Amino acid sequence: MSACALLVRWVIAGLLWICSASWAQELNIETSGQNGVITVNASATMRVQLSTAWSVISDYDHLAEFIPYMSSSRVVQRNGEQLLVEQTGALAFLFFQQSIEVRLAVTEVPPLRITARAVGGNLKEMSGSYTLEALPSGEVRLSYSASLRPDFAVPPVVGTLVVRNVLARQFTAMVDEIVRRDAKALR
Repeated sequence: MSACALLVRWVIAGLLWICSASWAQELNIETSGQNGVITVNASATMRVQLSTAWSVISDYDHLAEFIPYMSSSRVVQRNGEQLLVEQTGALAFLFFQQSIEVRLAVTEVPPLRITARAVGGNLKEMSGSYTLEALPSGEVRLSYSASLRPDFAVPPVVGTLVVRNVLARQFTAMVDEIVRRDAKALR
């Protein structure tokens, strides 16, 4: 088996472990890469309070405390529901490491939606959104979709797998923090 095939299997196994480790009742993460653009679509259904989910996804100044690969996150400017958020972190896996710096123009629609787009940093393009939906079952569905085009060289195959792995781990960590905070609030 080639080293590349072995690496792909290892990353897939890691993603499966990450997905099964979450406390969400249902967790789906799909990623794709084409023409230098990486997209992710993820969703999780959780038995939590909508207000708890909102407080976690909008907790910009504390995201780095529980999101893997994120070094810092802070609100630089706020004007009502319009924010400017700076974040730093890294894409890292085995021998590949790349620092990430991004300034995000964020728009909140409390308590249901956050949209963001890169307005600075080392991503050529980045846009994404979190959406919360209260389901008739009493559960909350968190959906995340994003597309990004790095402004740095990403090694073919391995680089795309690194980005996919990082995005999957970050979404899973977000879900786990929502569930953790909700359980803490119920005590």
